[in-house]
Amino acid sequence: MAKVIEEIRQLDRYDRQILDILSSEGRLPVTDLARRVGLSKTPCQTRLKRLQDEGYIQGFRAVLNPQKLGKEHVAFTEVTLSDTREAALKAFNAAVQKIPEIEQCHMIAGSFDYLLKVRTANMQSYRKILGETITALPHVSNTSTYVTMEAVKDLAF
Repeated sequence: MAKVIEEIRQLDRYDRQILDILSSEGRLPVTDLARRVGLSKTPCQTRLKRLQDEGYIQGFRAVLNPQKLGKEHVAFTEVTLSDTREAALKAFNAAVQKIPEIEQCHMIAGSFDYLLKVRTANMQSYRKILGETITALPHVSNTSTYVTMEAVKDLAF
């Protein structure tokens, strides 16, 4: 824990500005980023590379429009496993990675074991994924679904 705090303290205001801008706007040309944080291009580029090398920036990606791609339906699925020993958890975790409709999978401390964010075209396609794929995952004993009516705030960290 102390090491994490130490790493966070090493970020100065320029590093924090770079991270803030990139987290909301994605990848910008280094010259634009440098101008916005008040550095010249080379020092900004050096900081950007260091932030990537040290794992503060894990990667860059495009934010896609799910409506244009026909993937508007979002459901959150609670999953309870019949076995929560380490081997069962590993088997479930590995199997989840192979299902493209599962956008997120979180192990939960609570009355169920996992919370999945599942994105499909519509309720019919969700029912198919749930019935044929999710319930067939290793050690799944029970599921419960919550359908999203509207995304009020949806940010990827």
